[in-house]
Amino acid sequence: MRFEFRNLDWKLILSALLLSLIGVVMIYSAQYDPATGASLNNYIKQIIWLVVALIIFAFVARIPLRILDLAAYPFFAISLLLLILVLVIGETRMGASRWFALGPLSLGPSDIAKLALVLALSRYLAHTKLPPESKRRLAFSALMAGVPAMFIMKQPDLGTSLVCIAVLASLWFWAGLSPYYLALVFSPFVSLIAAFHWVTWIIYLVILILFVLLLRPGLLFAFVVVTINLGFGVITPFVWNHLADYQKLRALTFLDPGRDPKKAGYQIIQSKIAIGSGGLLGKGYLGGSQSQLKFLPERHTDFIFSVIGEEFGFWGTTIVILIFGYLFYRGIRIAARCRSRFASNLAWGALTILFFQFYVNVGMTFGLMPVTGLPLPFISYGGTSLLLSWSLIGIIVLADYNRTEY
Repeated sequence: MRFEFRNLDWKLILSALLLSLIGVVMIYSAQYDPATGASLNNYIKQIIWLVVALIIFAFVARIPLRILDLAAYPFFAISLLLLILVLVIGETRMGASRWFALGPLSLGPSDIAKLALVLALSRYLAHTKLPPESKRRLAFSALMAGVPAMFIMKQPDLGTSLVCIAVLASLWFWAGLSPYYLALVFSPFVSLIAAFHWVTWIIYLVILILFVLLLRPGLLFAFVVVTINLGFGVITPFVWNHLADYQKLRALTFLDPGRDPKKAGYQIIQSKIAIGSGGLLGKGYLGGSQSQLKFLPERHTDFIFSVIGEEFGFWGTTIVILIFGYLFYRGIRIAARCRSRFASNLAWGALTILFFQFYVNVGMTFGLMPVTGLPLPFISYGGTSLLLSWSLIGIIVLADYNRTEY
């Protein structure tokens, strides 16, 4: 059967392309030097990466759905091997071993692992005969997400490991798990946070027990949930004491950026200043003081949304958010109308990664989320991130193209 490009969801594709072009323009601005009137050449590299990403997108979109189904588990196994290898022979930067050095380029296997996890979980949840609330189904799929998350944490890379957990929770929900059961499954992590103060922990446990009594998930399941929550609360001091110093500082700075304004809190403070100074209409392209005078760190990667806010103001950031919103809307429509459970899971899982990274990155620039290092899809500088984003668009488009298949 001949592949017809005109039958693809071009509204989705053009939304992603528009965001990518905005990224190129903003990377130029973020690294512009008003003294010399020139910018670093990273925007040129981003254009090259975009061309490569579009080629990969075209390739992914044409893969037969059956081939993707068969390759899901082998690809997942390869991604795990790469995560192990990067800890052994990977390039270390700023204390983190996250990349393979390939001459002038770098390859981050954690981005490959995100894609592989979506494929593997989508296949398992589509083909298993176990009901959504099955303990064996939940345990096995949790193991599938937990193993790569553990290796990624060892790099260390907390933000990307959280993406694995987000994909797991999202696909559980999309595959039929009740939101109430989902809340119970992830309740121990809430207990871990609530246990930082004994008053909040006791209040949380009372609410949890009342919730379990109302839901009635079964005596054994209820007992296990409450016991694990108690255990997580007890080990909270142990977990905190074993976090790296920079991780503790990030958590404390998120709650109070002013406690370390010249170091850990510097990024959040400067980001808020940049966005706030943009006002309603912004300072104009290439006119941002925080970015042009280099007060804003990581302005072409993690905090590029702050540059948009400073130069184009409230309306500029709103337009970017609306474009993302439209892209997510198209993706949800595609996931909902696919007849194949595997294709539907693929589209939903791919969309989850894009949405989670978007949500965390934008929230981070406003100080509403901790600084995790997750890039803004399509817009932040970075070849691996751009390749992943367009591969995910390719998967969503592939699912839509094959939506009538069972």
